[in-house]
Amino acid sequence: MSYCVNCGVELEASLNKCPLCHTPVMNPRELNKELPPSPYPTDKGQVEVVKRKDLGILVTVVLTATSATCLLLNLLVFDSSLWSLVVIGSCMCLFVFSFPAIFYSKTPIYLSLLADGMSVAIYLFLITFLTDSDRWFWNLGFPVVVLLTIFAELFPLLSKLFTLTILSCALCIFLEIPAFCVSLELLIRHILDDPYRITWSAVVLTVCVIIDFALITILAKKRLRNEVRRRLHF
Repeated sequence: MSYCVNCGVELEASLNKCPLCHTPVMNPRELNKELPPSPYPTDKGQVEVVKRKDLGILVTVVLTATSATCLLLNLLVFDSSLWSLVVIGSCMCLFVFSFPAIFYSKTPIYLSLLADGMSVAIYLFLITFLTDSDRWFWNLGFPVVVLLTIFAELFPLLSKLFTLTILSCALCIFLEIPAFCVSLELLIRHILDDPYRITWSAVVLTVCVIIDFALITILAKKRLRNEVRRRLHF
């Protein structure tokens, strides 16, 4: 029979605390038994955030190692064609594309887009070494990359001249898409010595013009503009 150490009331063996004063019941024989240490850390901490410099070093090492090993494999083992140029060009493009996000976030966007266009052009030029002729690059590949770069550079230019919202950005996109498609079709017809006219790009032009008129109407009417922003949460 045991008793409460606080109030002295008689306790049953199955009780964990005193029914009168609620003092916990402890067996003196078990006081010396230590609990095994927890396998988990007791201190709450936060995982250290990976620094941008470390991530940049990792990306550089991986892309450089990939390019170097594929080049050696191409020269020493599979030397039937210069297939490693495709891998090297891909690694170069990935490095240039990731540079603003990983290495230097303050890079002006127009410089970043220009570097992206140049890297894609160099990548396509490397592919010419795997083809019988480079005519496709100078007549189609390079002009298309130049067109894409020019249209992409229009966004930073417009953002400096005007205050662009989501709706105005959408308007710019649907203005540039048909312009690019029409330019592309005319360029292809020039290469093929076909008459200058538009066919498939006219479909894209028609759809985008309808969307442009709708966006212009929304931007011109304040109540429509506010309603669209409220419903789309921007």
